[in-house]
Amino acid sequence: MDDYPRLLINLKKIEHNAKTIIDLASRYGMSVTGVTKATCGDPKVAKAMLKGGVSSIGESRIENIVRLKEAGVHAKMMLLRTPMLSEVKKVVKYADISLNSELVVISRLSEEAIKKGVKHRIILMVEMGELREGVVKKELYPIVKKVLTYKGIELSGVGMNLACLTGVVPTKAKIKEFDSVVLEIEDKVGTKLKIIGGGNSANIPLLLNGHPRSKINNLRIGEGILLGLETVHRTPIPNTYQDAFILEAEMIELNEKPSVPDGEISQNAYGETRTFEDIGTIRRGILGIGRQDVIVDGLKPLDSFEIIGSSSDHIVGQNMPPDVKVGDILKFEPNYGALVNLFTSKYVNKEYIE
Repeated sequence: MDDYPRLLINLKKIEHNAKTIIDLASRYGMSVTGVTKATCGDPKVAKAMLKGGVSSIGESRIENIVRLKEAGVHAKMMLLRTPMLSEVKKVVKYADISLNSELVVISRLSEEAIKKGVKHRIILMVEMGELREGVVKKELYPIVKKVLTYKGIELSGVGMNLACLTGVVPTKAKIKEFDSVVLEIEDKVGTKLKIIGGGNSANIPLLLNGHPRSKINNLRIGEGILLGLETVHRTPIPNTYQDAFILEAEMIELNEKPSVPDGEISQNAYGETRTFEDIGTIRRGILGIGRQDVIVDGLKPLDSFEIIGSSSDHIVGQNMPPDVKVGDILKFEPNYGALVNLFTSKYVNKEYIE
């Protein structure tokens, strides 16, 4: 298929990355939930992760879990984003387990599970400083007590999430703090919890350099598998691929043009007022992809040129290679944010390498 822009997806490299990270996690008694949310629940990506050994699939959108199940992906499905009240029926029907932080939501999940005659499993998220989802520690035990009274609900465990919204790092001290929370809850309820979800790809530096022994027995890993990067410093994980996803875009114009616009400058289409350095006439190229498809700042050109601007449907570059001509295909490595947009855009064709 030669329809551009095109995202090349190397499933073997994704499988390899999954195996590498699972080997790291297993040294510390941890299983890995493979997170496919950046790929909008792509079934082939999920199957590659499962071939690599992940224990379950994690998704933030219930629609993507439905997509995975309808595509024949046979795995335990974990809903990562706290369910909306409006989607409770779908969550109970399609998700095997969900992460939760609100009693009103858990209560509704209980009501729906009772109606369906099933048990819905939940992990109660704990606020550990990231200031995204999670029950504050002083309120945790009262909520746990209440949850344990709900029919149709199984409290399978507790979890924490770091390094997503505000960038709080899962340090050894932070993990020790979380451990103390888990131990206190288990002591008060008089039973051990099955799943202790201790984090995500930001835990990988500790897996490489001495993760403290802890209660944590599950990690939710997305970027580490997909792009082979840990998410504290975005450094490559040893023995992983960083190029499982390659974007290809087609050159649609190539001309010698001034480096400074001619006329009065105001806002562009995105409300930005830009300044321009006069470096004379430059060889400017335009690619047929833009901000509607991708976070342009998240693209690393694999050809020697510089991205100098973008609009909804165009990326403009300068200092284009001398042998490039209209119709040629240029390649990019996307970062995680760019990858999310590329999968979300219906205008970007997806091609799989198996």
